[in-house]
Amino acid sequence: MLALSLGLALAAPLALLARAGAGNGSDALPSAPTSDQATTSRLVYGLLSDSRYAYRPRALDDALSQDILKRYLDTLDPGKVFLTAQDVAGFSKYATRLDDAIKSGQVDPAWAMFALYRQRVGERIGYARGLLKGGFDFSGNERYEYDRKDVPWAANGAALDALWKQSVKNDWLRLKLAGKKPDEIRKTLDKRYANMLDSINELKGDEVFQSFLNAYAAAIDPHTDYMTPRSATNFNMTISNSLEGIGAVLFKQDDMVVVREMVPGGPALRSGKLKPGDRIVGVGQGASGEMKDVIGWRTDDVVDLIRGAANTQVRLDVVAAEAPLDSKPVRVLLTRAKVRLEDARAKAESISLPAANGEPARRIGVIKLPGFYQDVEARRRRDDDYASATKDVARMLAQFRAQKMDGVVLDLRGNGGGSLSEAIELTGLFIDKGPVVQVRESGGRVSVEDDDKPGVAWDGPLAVLVNRGSASASEIVAGAIQDYGRGLVIGETTFGKGTVQNMVDLDRWPANEEPRFGQVKLTIAQFFRPGGSSTQNKGVVPDVAFPASVDASEYGESTYDNALPWTRIAAAPHVQYGNFAGLLGKLDARHDARIAKDVEFQWWVEDVAKFREEQAKKSVSLNEAERRAERDKFDAQRKQRAEQRKQLGIALDPLLDDASDDGLQASERNVAKDVAREEAAKKSRDPLLRESAAILGDAIGLLGADAKLSAQVLPQARSAGHWTD
Repeated sequence: MLALSLGLALAAPLALLARAGAGNGSDALPSAPTSDQATTSRLVYGLLSDSRYAYRPRALDDALSQDILKRYLDTLDPGKVFLTAQDVAGFSKYATRLDDAIKSGQVDPAWAMFALYRQRVGERIGYARGLLKGGFDFSGNERYEYDRKDVPWAANGAALDALWKQSVKNDWLRLKLAGKKPDEIRKTLDKRYANMLDSINELKGDEVFQSFLNAYAAAIDPHTDYMTPRSATNFNMTISNSLEGIGAVLFKQDDMVVVREMVPGGPALRSGKLKPGDRIVGVGQGASGEMKDVIGWRTDDVVDLIRGAANTQVRLDVVAAEAPLDSKPVRVLLTRAKVRLEDARAKAESISLPAANGEPARRIGVIKLPGFYQDVEARRRRDDDYASATKDVARMLAQFRAQKMDGVVLDLRGNGGGSLSEAIELTGLFIDKGPVVQVRESGGRVSVEDDDKPGVAWDGPLAVLVNRGSASASEIVAGAIQDYGRGLVIGETTFGKGTVQNMVDLDRWPANEEPRFGQVKLTIAQFFRPGGSSTQNKGVVPDVAFPASVDASEYGESTYDNALPWTRIAAAPHVQYGNFAGLLGKLDARHDARIAKDVEFQWWVEDVAKFREEQAKKSVSLNEAERRAERDKFDAQRKQRAEQRKQLGIALDPLLDDASDDGLQASERNVAKDVAREEAAKKSRDPLLRESAAILGDAIGLLGADAKLSAQVLPQARSAGHWTD
C-alpha cells in the first residue's frame, strides 16, 4: 500500500485519453489483450470483490456486467455522436458476459467494441470533412442541440449525419463570426477533424484496457480507478509534487510536440534556451546518444524520452516558435534535475483592507493551496527538503506572524484533495492537539486521526475560502476548522467527497522488478468530521455564503448515480474554540452592503448568472444574425466594463481585455500568446478573495469592539490565546 489519497478523480471520455497527433509507429493497437492484461484483469477482480480491501465491494455478476457495459459505452461515446442504436443493440450480447470476461482475464469484448467504435469514428469524421467542400446557409431558424447526455442513441447513420452537419455548421459559424475567411475556415476545420481521427487511431492497447477496467471500477464507486503503469507514475508525481526531468510542460500542436510553459527553477527555464511555442523535433540521451526524430509522435511518448534520473543529460533538437517549420533545428543540451511542480504548490500574498466604519486599516495574509501534496518517498528517505503542503504553509504562517498580519485566509478553492496525512498535519497548524478526522473502514471499525503535536503555527483570526471544486482533503480541513469553531468558512458548499482511497500496487503480489500490471486507487474507508457528520454528498456548508457558481445538480458528489449516501457517527471529543452563530447575521449584513457597491463582485455575480443561463439552454442557434447580435451584445458589455474600469482606476492587463470567441481550440492558438494570457489572468484582481478578507476583517472588528459578543462567540479562544486582536 502507498500513501492514502483523498484526491478528486473525474472521468474523461476515451477519446481524451489520446494526445492529438500520430504515435511513433511502434505502439499500434494490438488485435487482442496481452497476457499481462489478462493477469491484471484477474488481479483487479480479486481486489474489488474482496471486503478486506474494498469499502463497498460488489459481486461481479450479470447485473454488474450490464452496468459495466453501459459505463464502457458512456466512456467510448459520451455524446452519442458515433454509435447508432443498432450498434449498441449489437453489443447487448456482451451484457451478461463481461463479468466472466473480467474474472477469466479474457477481456476480448472490450477490443471488439472498440474496433467498431473506431470504425464509426472514421465514418463520421470522413462525412464531416466532406461537408467542408461546400458552404452553409445561416439564415434559417435551426438550433444545434449539443447536450446529448440524456437523449437516446441515434436510430441510424443518417440521423448521425444530420447531427454532424449541425456540429460542423456551428464550428464554421464560430470561425466566421471571429472574422475568418471561407478558405481559412476549411483549412482549420479539416485539420481539426483529421487530428481528432488520429487521436482515436493512435490509442494504445493499455489505454483501451484502462478505460474498460475503469468502467468496472466506476461501477463499484465513483472514486475507484485502475491505472496503467504510466498513468500511475503520472498520478504519483502529482501527489508528490515533484518529478525528475527538464521542467517543461509539453503539448501537441498539429504534428509537433510544443513547449507550452516551463516550471520555475527547472533546467529548461534556467537554460534560457527554450520558450513557449518552441517545437521539439528530436530527442537524444546523454551527450552522444542517438537522436530520435519525434515528429508525429504522441506527447506522452516524447515525454518518456525527455524524463529521466536527475543529473543525467538529454539533448533536444528545437525549432524556434518564430522560425519556419523547415528551419534547421538548434540542439540544446540539458541536465535533468528533480523539479517541484510550482503551480501546484502553496503561494502566499497579502490583502490590505482600508480603514472604514471607524475601524483601522488591516492586513490579511492569504495562502492559496491548490492541493495537499507530499513526496512520500523523499519523506521515507528522511530527506529534509521533501515536498509537503504543511511545511510550505507553516513557513508562510511564520512569515505572516513576523509581518504582524491581522488575519489569515486559507484559499482552498478548486483544491480537489491529496494526501490524508497532509490534511491532518495542516489542520494541526491551527488547532492545539485533538481529532481532525474520523475514519470508518469497511468492517465498521472507526479510528480517530489526531493532530498530536502541541502548539499552533497561527492562533490569530482565520477564514477558509471554499467553492464547489473544494473536495475531499479540503473538506476535511474546512470541516474540522468549522467543528472546532476555529475559523470562518466562506464561499460555496463544497463537492461532497467523503471517502478515502489508497493506491494498491498490483505488482506487489508477483513482486515484479519492473511495473507490469499498474495500480488501483481503491476506496477503503469513509471519513467523518470531528463532530460526527460526514461530508459525503452534502459537503461543507459555509458560514458566509457566496452565490453558487456551479449548479449542484451538474457538479459534485451528489451527481454520481452510485455515490455513498450521507450519514453520521458519534462525535469525537474536541475543544470548541468558538461558535460563530451569533456573529453571522452581522457579517451577512455587512457583506451584502459591501458587495452591493463592489462593481467587480457584481460583475462576477452577473457572469455566473449568465453562464448558468447558457448552460440551461443545452442548444445554440445556427442563425448568423442571431449569433452576431449575441456577440455584439457581449462585446458591448465588455467595452462598457473596460470603460468603467478606467473610471474606477482598476488596471487590467490588455491581454485579458479581448475575450471574444475566436472559434479556435487550445491546440490551434498561438502558444506564446495563450500562455501570456493565462499568466495575466493569474495576476488579475479576485473580488471573491478580496471579499473573504473583508469578511474576516469585519469579524475581527466586531469581536474586538464588543466584549460581550466576543465572550459569546469565542469563549474558549480568549483563554487559549486564539483570535487575539
